[in-house]
Amino acid sequence: MSMLPSLRVKLWAFCLVIICSAVGLVITAQQSPETETTLGADLQETPTFRSGVTLVTTDVIPRDENGLFIPDLNKEEIKIFEDGQLQEIASLVLVHGGRVYNQLLPPPPVQEGIVLPPARPVSDTAGRIFIIFVDDLHLQTGLTPKVRQVFKKVADTLIHEGDMFGIISSGPSAINVQMTYDRDLLYSAMGKITGDGFSNQDIVEQLAGGPGGPTELRWRAHKAFKLARDIVRNLEDVENRRKAFIYLSSGYDFNPFEYERFRRSAVGQAMRDVQEQMGGSSDSFYRGVSDRDVDMFNVNERQGTVFADTDLALEVKQLTLAANRANASFYTVDPRGLVAGPDIGYDVPIREWRDHVFQTQNSLRLLAELTGGMAVVNRNDFEDALEEIDAETSDYYVLGFYSSNPDPTFRTRRLRVEVDREDVTLRHRTHYSFPRAQEDSGNQ
Repeated sequence: MSMLPSLRVKLWAFCLVIICSAVGLVITAQQSPETETTLGADLQETPTFRSGVTLVTTDVIPRDENGLFIPDLNKEEIKIFEDGQLQEIASLVLVHGGRVYNQLLPPPPVQEGIVLPPARPVSDTAGRIFIIFVDDLHLQTGLTPKVRQVFKKVADTLIHEGDMFGIISSGPSAINVQMTYDRDLLYSAMGKITGDGFSNQDIVEQLAGGPGGPTELRWRAHKAFKLARDIVRNLEDVENRRKAFIYLSSGYDFNPFEYERFRRSAVGQAMRDVQEQMGGSSDSFYRGVSDRDVDMFNVNERQGTVFADTDLALEVKQLTLAANRANASFYTVDPRGLVAGPDIGYDVPIREWRDHVFQTQNSLRLLAELTGGMAVVNRNDFEDALEEIDAETSDYYVLGFYSSNPDPTFRTRRLRVEVDREDVTLRHRTHYSFPRAQEDSGNQ
């Protein structure tokens, strides 16, 4: 029978632990060609690692007791720790009101930085960077009007004059707006949005697949994740600005409605026929099948669900690795809003519907949490959520330091930031992770 939500919660929690151990929750380290050359020269002379060759950056959002952003912090008031060890701050950039102010430029690995007075930057460093990703492969056609409404709220509330943005869709909407400041392109793109996701009826009646779920769903999800990875990789060269990835999607479930699909399969039909011959009603299928048949199905179902959830977790891991290297935060938005129950036009068992909704929403939450963003799921107050995102992407600090631990075998490291002021709350990522060689080459 359908997997209980509590069991699926435990499975996703296990997948989350695996992802966190490999990904962390922050931007991975960046290394310049100059420091790489210096390291190579040192290794020719002595077989020891040299510290201070990797600049690690992380975003920090400090707020006072009233929830207001604190824009006047200096280097001496901020402390950053890696695995409990105090690090020396090498760079400090303030982004306030969407404007970038270089307070401390990153120095070469062995030199002290230069302290500069806060100054308004030139126009090419002003504003913010947004990528709006419309995953129309996972937005039902009937949801198109609501998706366009949510997209308009994004355009009106979040994207301001001076912000650079790009728009792309994963499927047949064929939206591809290169990075631009032209806000008129926002509204022209909105008119092209058309959902192409599967309905409940499509999933149950038309999609073929084994215990691990329909192959078509996996292919669509892989296509969307790969496109998103390619986009964030192109953002890696942009430094000292927070890159917000607005991700419009209904989320992912590789093995939805597994028991309902089984009930409608040839095997399920045979079981119903046997039950009718024994005097039972086909409508009581969920209550009347034998314990042996239920146990047999549960074994296959749980194996398939484990495989499906693991494959989905790996897709999420690859995307969050790429996003963290680019210092891009995902803000996932589910245009379905507050989900009350199954579609009126095509009913499915309520327990399977709840499992499906949990899975799709949880996939969006993972993308946001593992990249330091925010998930807007199961809520209808889109405007309030977008205003919160607007505040987060307008006011923050970017801290940089050269790690004092040169050992590359310690790939995932804990971060902690403290501020020498009272009643200050901080939001920042708590880990960062060094990429493996194959991840650097893009073979994910």
